[in-house]
Formats: sequence, structure tokens, C-alpha cells
Amino acid sequence: MILIQGGHVVDPLTGKDGCYDVLVEDGRIREVAEQIEAAAAHVIHAEGCYVLPGLIDLHVHLRDPGLEYKETLSTGGRAAVKGGVTTVCAMPNTKPVIDDGGKVASVHERAKGESLAHVIQLGAVTKGQKGEELADIPGMAAAGCHAVSEDGKSVMNAALYRRGMKAAKECGISVFAHCEDQTLVEHGVMNADENAGRLGLKGITNSVEDVITARDILLAKETGVRLHLCHCSTADSVKMVRMAKAEGLPVTGEVCPHHFILSSDDIKEDDGNFKMNPPLRIRADVEALRQGLKEGVMDVIATDHAPHSREEKDKSIAEAAFGIVGLETSAALTFTSLVKTGILSMMDMAEKMSYNPAKILGLEDRGSVSEGKAADITIFDPERTYRIDKNSFVSKGKNTPFDGFEVTGEVVCTLVDGKVVYLSDKIGG
Repeated sequence: MILIQGGHVVDPLTGKDGCYDVLVEDGRIREVAEQIEAAAAHVIHAEGCYVLPGLIDLHVHLRDPGLEYKETLSTGGRAAVKGGVTTVCAMPNTKPVIDDGGKVASVHERAKGESLAHVIQLGAVTKGQKGEELADIPGMAAAGCHAVSEDGKSVMNAALYRRGMKAAKECGISVFAHCEDQTLVEHGVMNADENAGRLGLKGITNSVEDVITARDILLAKETGVRLHLCHCSTADSVKMVRMAKAEGLPVTGEVCPHHFILSSDDIKEDDGNFKMNPPLRIRADVEALRQGLKEGVMDVIATDHAPHSREEKDKSIAEAAFGIVGLETSAALTFTSLVKTGILSMMDMAEKMSYNPAKILGLEDRGSVSEGKAADITIFDPERTYRIDKNSFVSKGKNTPFDGFEVTGEVVCTLVDGKVVYLSDKIGG
């Protein structure tokens, strides 16, 4: 037994928002009460800390199989739990691409022994992500993929994508959409604005995202599939999600910390660590994303954790690989940028980083600190102030634009299935 004592429990399911003890036994939460006596329990002293449902990241690149020099199930799992993330959705653009039930099952089986965090392997929409024929969607659904995604690109053949949506709908799983019109990219590498001109780089316009966002929402309306829009970065994406919800469509939207914190104005020099897809937009887009999160239009905060080797990122924006890491920094960045500033409450943060992701995935036993739920728990100290240091990351990827960024708040303990998988020396227990 483990007794988490004296922490401030924040639970979106029950509405609990105050000091409670939490008793964990046999991998589940046995009791949540103002005071619990359990003489045989190991005690974690959580005074001054928030006790949150384990964070669930819907958008993670674990690079395993085939790209293990960037990340593995083991290193990605360690990075996740250090960041308070107890469940990750692994994107399928690995080598080979995850496009059939056997490959999904293989990752799930290996993850049980290699990852400290739960891993849900998503499946591709098309075979090899080539956009030519549908992948084995029924087989992957049966293997527990929960969603299909062509992440890293869009399925440009709308008719084929519609068939994929229909197959996902029939299997009872979601479609996670990377919205990017490849015919409009035109070799762009950062946002199309005056900063791209200043650096002499080709730009990516908002329409690259917005055109496919509109298309995918309309296809979801036609097919009835649950559509989750990944890494939204534009004001018009927020507007379209708002309109879809007003119409009652099963559409949800996700925002990443780099998109609701940084703008292209923060790219002071030609630094490949600021290259991601979609790119950092202008300040008006950033403010629209923050407002969308505040109003509940945007449902989820996820990372799009995309580790690369140093050689792939330590070069110009024109030549560097797209992507940044985020598992170890997302909680602190969200708390600093959105909670401390009053844009979100701590309850909102728990909702967007755990409860809503659990609902989207259909994980009824996660996303809550309440009796009977799986004991996936994150303990977060809201007082510690420090600078992010990429050299302290346990992820293989050190590619972040937030190196040296001052934040407040730190994950100090993470439990997965009732076991302590990460414990900082800054907490008693």
C-alpha cells in the first residue's frame, strides 16, 4: 500500500479540489479522504503539492521500431514519467510503419517490459503511410490501437481518407489528423511572415493547415467518425473547431505548449531547434490558441514529442529536421504560461492533460484521482522555479527551443499502476 498524504487533489471527474489523502493498493486507488489512517502503508508526503490524475499525452513519437537512435520505448517511457506522463500515444511513422494488427500488438507487448509509462500504439491510415491503399484498420483496432493517424503528413486522396474514416467509425476508434496540404507547403520551413524574410527562409502559410482542417471536419461530419485535430497552430483552426462543436460534431482539438507560448518573433537567429511542423505562428495565432484553451474550445494539451539526433538539429532551419521534444517540459510550461497567468485553473490543466485525453481514448479507468480508478498519479510541486536544462533530459532528444527558459512547477513523483516509477529528491517519502 502507498499513502499519498496531505496533497492538494485536483480531480475533474469528481470535482475534488482540496487537501485529501489518497490510498493506493494493488494498482488502484482504494480511498480518497480528508484523513486516512493506514499503518502498513508506505507514505509519500505531498504537502504543498498538487496530486493530479496521471497525464496522458495523445501525441508522442517514440521512434521505435526502426529509429532507435532518436528514441526507444525505454528512453521515451523514462522521459514520460519524469514529466508526469503516465500514458503516451505513440505515432505510427516508424520504420516499418505501424500499419497492421501484428505490428500494434508487437509494440504493446514490448512496451510492457521496456516502458515505465503505458504505451498505446496508434496505427497508420494507409499502408506504409504512402496514401495509396488503406492499412489494416480492423486488425489494428482489435489489437488496441484506439485511433489511426497518418501523422507526419495528411492523406491527400480525400476519397481514400473518407474510406479510412468510415473504417475507423465501424471499428469504434478515432482518427487523429495531421492537417497539412502538401501541395501548398512549397518547401517552406517556418511561418510565412516578416521573420522568414529577415532570415531568408521559405515560409509556410496558415492555409497549409487550414485547408485540410476544413476538409477533415467536413469528412468527419459526413462519416460520423470521432476526429481529433493534432497540434493546431492557427486562429482559423480554433474558429473551425468552435464551429464544429456548435454543430454538435464529434471533433476535438489539441494544442502544444510551443504553439501557445512561442511565436515566430522568438526566432532571433537561424537555429534548427526552432523548426517544427506546424511552425511557430504570429502572435495573433498564439493568442487565439490561448483563448481557445481558456474557453474550452480546444480540449487537449499534448506535446508532439519528436526527438532527433544532435546532428539532425544542429544546423540551419532550412536543413534541420522538423520537430522538438516535450515530454519532460509540458507540465511546467503549461503551469507557467497558462495557470500562473490565470488563463487556466489547475482543474483546467488536469482536464486538458489527463481527463479529456482519457475520454477521447475511451480509457474509463484513467484520467481521475478517485476510488476504483487505476493508480496513475502525478504529484506536482507548484513552487519550484528553475531554468529548463536540455542536458538534464533523459530522452535521447535534446532538441528544444526552451533550453534556458525559466519555469515554475515541477513533477516530483509519478505512479503508474500504483508503482512509484519516478521520485524526485525534492519530495518526502
